[in-house]
Amino acid sequence: MDVDQNLLQGLIESNPRFRMLYEEHMLFEKQLAEYEKKPFLSPQEELEQNKVKKMKLVGKDEMERLIASNRI
Repeated sequence: MDVDQNLLQGLIESNPRFRMLYEEHMLFEKQLAEYEKKPFLSPQEELEQNKVKKMKLVGKDEMERLIASNRI
């Protein structure tokens, strides 16, 4: 996501929904980084990793819609 940092910071400060999505996005990134550190994932961990990836993508899509609507 290539976004003007001023716009991003403004949305984080002024839009509670965007702030929650951003915080979730960062949490999901940390969780995915932990999975990446492991040399092997159990089937359950693979399922959880895929679930986190999907949730991260859904949140990112919504954040991008909010960003686009605030650029106008």
